[in-house]
Amino acid sequence: MENYLYLILDIATLLFPLLWSFESKVSYYKKWFALFPAILITSFVFLLWDEWFTGLGVWGFNPRYLTGIYLGSLPLEECLFFLIVPFSTIFIYEILQYYLKKDYLVYQSKFLTITLIAILVNIGLFNIDKWYTSVNFLFVASVLVLHYYIFGTRILGRFYLFYLVHLIPFILFNGALTGAFTPEPVVFYDNAENLSLRIFTIPVEDFVYSMGLMLMNISIYEKIKIRKTIASSAG
Repeated sequence: MENYLYLILDIATLLFPLLWSFESKVSYYKKWFALFPAILITSFVFLLWDEWFTGLGVWGFNPRYLTGIYLGSLPLEECLFFLIVPFSTIFIYEILQYYLKKDYLVYQSKFLTITLIAILVNIGLFNIDKWYTSVNFLFVASVLVLHYYIFGTRILGRFYLFYLVHLIPFILFNGALTGAFTPEPVVFYDNAENLSLRIFTIPVEDFVYSMGLMLMNISIYEKIKIRKTIASSAG
């Protein structure tokens, strides 16, 4: 059964948000018109990145915990990750939107964004010899810049709160992938290509990577929703 571990993690992550998508208050299913395009566009970018880094040996996958089905160099479970994890985490984003009407970080969001961009760019440039650190940090800094250019601080306060909340399932899921609960990790890393700093068993780069994955999904998701609202008003 251990060769189904990654697949079981994917399914477990999907199960609750999918079952609660039709709950009447949040009505997550009504946002799928924007959610699915956002997931598909973002997953395309991240799968290309994943394929590239897997080929370089920046990270790899332990066959002990995989079904053995591959798409290119990537296991099926890894491909599903980029579809399931955004689906499930944006569900958390919508739950927070519904129950917390106030944007608690709206006034701090500009400062947080500028600070984050500066930190990410500096760390990325000073570690240009480390593939995961440099590409990851500079990419996420670019996503933050683009998001701020398009949306300003309209969404960022809520995004940062969501990001903090999402760290709870993130640490559990990524902890499981990086060997917190198993004799060997499901996903392993070449530490020559990262900072070799970990929180529990998770490379610090993964925390930044997740921010980029979530922000890109939510940026596209919100843009599609805004366009539909404008189109509906015009009609």
